[in-house]
Amino acid sequence: MPKFMNLTKVITGPETRWSYANVWDPKAIDGGKPKYSISLIVSKDDTETVEAIKKAIQAAYEEGAAKLKGNGKTVPPLSAIKNPLRDGDIEKPDDEAYANAYFINANSASQPGIVDANVQPIINRSEVYSGVYGRASINFYAFNVNGNRGIACGLNNLQKIRDGEPLGGKASAASDFATDDDDDFLS
Repeated sequence: MPKFMNLTKVITGPETRWSYANVWDPKAIDGGKPKYSISLIVSKDDTETVEAIKKAIQAAYEEGAAKLKGNGKTVPPLSAIKNPLRDGDIEKPDDEAYANAYFINANSASQPGIVDANVQPIINRSEVYSGVYGRASINFYAFNVNGNRGIACGLNNLQKIRDGEPLGGKASAASDFATDDDDDFLS
């Protein structure tokens, strides 16, 4: 029996960088319903992931044609509605983390599963921060709310592959307090 293929689901490559990682506690934005969320930064050089995302967005567009059409006579072209795949060079030109990259904001009402490179659950919250590299299981779907139409990205699960330089300019406690000479502590 053939395995069901979900054309709107993507597992990103292992060099996807996580930013704005609100994955432990849901947060409400502009008075909306609290959600778990993350921004996924995908290098433009990761053509396999970028192409998979573009195909999944197209599949979500086709699957959601009736929803996107709404009360109109025709389905708006994909180029005329909100697209979750955004260009970091254009939208965040002053942020080095987004250079030569696309980004996608994914969210979910339910908490994502979070595992390490060995597929073991991550329990220590400090292991997951903005700057980590890992894979993300995401899915795309059409929305039409009060005339606001487009394709959105849902967050399923996350797999941390390796640590990265924390984003946002905050130094780690280890780097702040690591010294070559601890003898001068109270001198």
